[in-house]
Amino acid sequence: MDTMENRREAICALVNERKNVTFAEIKEAFPQVSDMTIRTDLRVLDEKKRIVRIHGGAKSVETLLANDDLLGTRSVRNVDEKRLIAQKAVKLIRPNMTIFIDSGSTTTQMCSILPDIPCFIMTNSISCAAELIHLTQAKVVITGGVMNRNSLSIAGFTAAKTISSVNFDIAFIGATTYRSDIGFACGSADDNNIKQHAIGRSERNVILLDSSKIGKKSSFTTCMLDQVDCVVSDDRIPEKFAEECRQNGVELL
Repeated sequence: MDTMENRREAICALVNERKNVTFAEIKEAFPQVSDMTIRTDLRVLDEKKRIVRIHGGAKSVETLLANDDLLGTRSVRNVDEKRLIAQKAVKLIRPNMTIFIDSGSTTTQMCSILPDIPCFIMTNSISCAAELIHLTQAKVVITGGVMNRNSLSIAGFTAAKTISSVNFDIAFIGATTYRSDIGFACGSADDNNIKQHAIGRSERNVILLDSSKIGKKSSFTTCMLDQVDCVVSDDRIPEKFAEECRQNGVELL
């Protein structure tokens, strides 16, 4: 292993050990390395998904997944893919539908381009609700409950009870990861509980999932592939996953 690889491994180990480090702390640990080189190292490690770069430093991947990721961090990853997914997803909406929209960066993107038509929309997402302000014909309801400051989602007993009182025509559910043996999953037990309640109350369940999340796992299984009706993804979907969808009668957009 050459010097560059050794240094990057050491930076990765430092980030994983401390969970959250500033650029200054990394610089202090590697005083002989230039600022530009450290920034390049962080960029490469982020691209390889060894760490996650944030403004002014880096976080460990494990820390982010344990908190179901930071919405601000997710919103700048795979932007083109999420925009494409959002554009596909809104085409599934028809006038006078009763709709549930889950929290997440992709659903937030979707809400920003939602057509202004008469419908009933419930969401447990603060960021989604903010994007829905442009609608004049829809009735928008935000669940009560406990706020997750990382994901800007709302969970807890009140949110679950509110969702359980509604019969949804369609539910748009975000997934942190997918693996065939554990299904669609996320890193927050509280958020996962809300997803499961919405799925149980919806006639049609749609998973929004960018292709980079396939083959990975998170702590809490939301549902298996055969429990959903449609998966909306980008154009880089692996053929193996596409075949799984066909075998389970799941529409793939």
